[in-house]
Amino acid sequence: MFFLCTLLALAAVTAILFAAPLRCKAPAALAIVGAGALWGCTQAVATLAGVPERLLWLLPGTLFGGDSGSMDSLSALFVLIVSVGSLAATAYSRGYLARYLPLKSPAHISLHYTALVVLFYAMLGVVLSDGGYSFLFFWELMTVASFLLILFDAERREVRRAALSYLIMMHIGFVLLVVGFVRLEAVTGSAAFGALAEYFRTQPALPLFAVFLAGFGMKAGLFPMHVWLPEAHPAAPSHVSALMSGVMIKTGVYGILRTTAALGELPALRTAGYILLAAGILTGLWGVVLAAAQNDVKRLLAYSSIENVGVILIGIGIAALGKASGNQFVALAGIAGALLHTANHSFFKPLLFFGAGNILSATHTTSLDSLGGLGRHMPLTALLFLAGTAAICALPPLNGFVSELLIYLGLFDGIASGSDTLASAAALTALALIGGVVVLAFTKLYGTVFLGSPRTHEVAEASEADNHRIAAMALPLAGILFVGLFPRAAVAAVTRAADFFLRTPADAADWLLSPSLAAAGRTAWLLAAVVALLLWLRRRLLRGRRIARGPTWGCGFTSPNVKMQYTGESFSEGLQSIATSLTQNSGEGSPVPKSEIFPGAHSFDVGHRDRIGRLFSAWWVELLRRINARVMRLRTGKINHYVLFALAFLALVFLLSVLNLI
Repeated sequence: MFFLCTLLALAAVTAILFAAPLRCKAPAALAIVGAGALWGCTQAVATLAGVPERLLWLLPGTLFGGDSGSMDSLSALFVLIVSVGSLAATAYSRGYLARYLPLKSPAHISLHYTALVVLFYAMLGVVLSDGGYSFLFFWELMTVASFLLILFDAERREVRRAALSYLIMMHIGFVLLVVGFVRLEAVTGSAAFGALAEYFRTQPALPLFAVFLAGFGMKAGLFPMHVWLPEAHPAAPSHVSALMSGVMIKTGVYGILRTTAALGELPALRTAGYILLAAGILTGLWGVVLAAAQNDVKRLLAYSSIENVGVILIGIGIAALGKASGNQFVALAGIAGALLHTANHSFFKPLLFFGAGNILSATHTTSLDSLGGLGRHMPLTALLFLAGTAAICALPPLNGFVSELLIYLGLFDGIASGSDTLASAAALTALALIGGVVVLAFTKLYGTVFLGSPRTHEVAEASEADNHRIAAMALPLAGILFVGLFPRAAVAAVTRAADFFLRTPADAADWLLSPSLAAAGRTAWLLAAVVALLLWLRRRLLRGRRIARGPTWGCGFTSPNVKMQYTGESFSEGLQSIATSLTQNSGEGSPVPKSEIFPGAHSFDVGHRDRIGRLFSAWWVELLRRINARVMRLRTGKINHYVLFALAFLALVFLLSVLNLI
């Protein structure tokens, strides 16, 4: 009955969006998402405020036995993340898709909004399911909906390729999850997450943990299963990229958290902590180095998402090691930092992807080497993008600083206490290195795009985005500022969500972290006050004075031009020389040869592809090609051959039935 009602609800949503007039499709989708987001936020806030766990649905019998859905503190945090991110993305889509309305058919737009709504409710279903059949149902629904969203510009070959790559890799992960749940149900009689603890007590824990880690890691973008992410995000519309990167990949983090928490106090928890810590370090370093090498705005942001997943896994890994060694502060700081960074990433990454959408709409390109000087033409986008850039670089007084501070506190305490000193020191070094390269990558991104001079006439003629998109960008900005300026309130909610992992009273958790958070809060307000004071002094000193504008000093050149400024490639050339072994470089056009003393007109674009992506995807591309070649041989065009195929299939079914194989 539950799944029948779900399918009927999907049919009703589809009918409403297809029947709505073209101009009303976006408001209709926003109303449907807004209703679900309002319910989700209300229930989640109540749960985090102390309302006991509530049962949402109960199925007496499914493929995996009984099934149910409920909201506990961890689900509540992820419901907030899903609701706020989906609401912002749907609101942004109205302005972003306005230019496509004359170009796409009404059915195309309707399908897109239907998939957007379905993705939101599927993600809610994933984080509210207790496991088993309903979880897999919503997980697959989420994959199909996001696949359709990626295919919005399906006439482009690279979009079709990215969507196919995404679909295949997600179903590899889905098969792994099915294997994990089937094994769990076979041993314990239940496929719910709650049965994992019993399984880990009575069976070898690490094999099943590895299966779930691989299945959930495929969605989260865990190294080396991340290769779909930098292809799918640039191919999708910007609001879809924001939703997938900021929210959807967190469902993989949610699954990893559920699985890790079930390990309890077992000896396997320490091994799992080392695995998660190593995976986080590799994922974070690989993602940030590849991000710094990119010359496309959306590809850089996509690799940055991989890096942030690595930071989250470092937090989960150090929390697991702290719990295994009995160090309560390390465990609390690690898990609180990981959960808060999960929420923080759902704020600043959509904001940055929305900014990328504004840039693409105004200039028709996301290539760094074609942009420049947009700060003058798009001041609001530039200011909002700057806030997202500072937040993702973990600079105070914004939210990224608070979550990474918690992880650093856990790492420092792990070293000082002597528990897992080498692991904590390695993670500390990696996290510091990740933070340094992040600053390089986003300084390059912001400086090349918004500062300097326009490189093309499209950039010089760009104008600010519409009010709908600016208003949508204000929603994640509010989250960034709230966490940064009120860290104690934000971490109080996170520590309640961390109860699933630590079973520590919320008051005790707040007391352990309150001194550091109080200092962070004072620092944030002090910095905000200093910035406000400087702006006031500048305005007062310049009042009544004439400001003269002139060309930038040309360093001795008598005729400076737009080519005399950093490109994305030249800005990170030093890092790229170090990371050559990680990338597969390609060039379009002809570079200036050394023998050309007076160079003429040249156009040369360098691309940096992930070597792991090539190695990981080459096998299935070749497999699909071979399967397709063999299947095409069956298309003879003769009816008698097709009748023979049907009879052979019926004979096979009869034979398998006789042998009791089906």
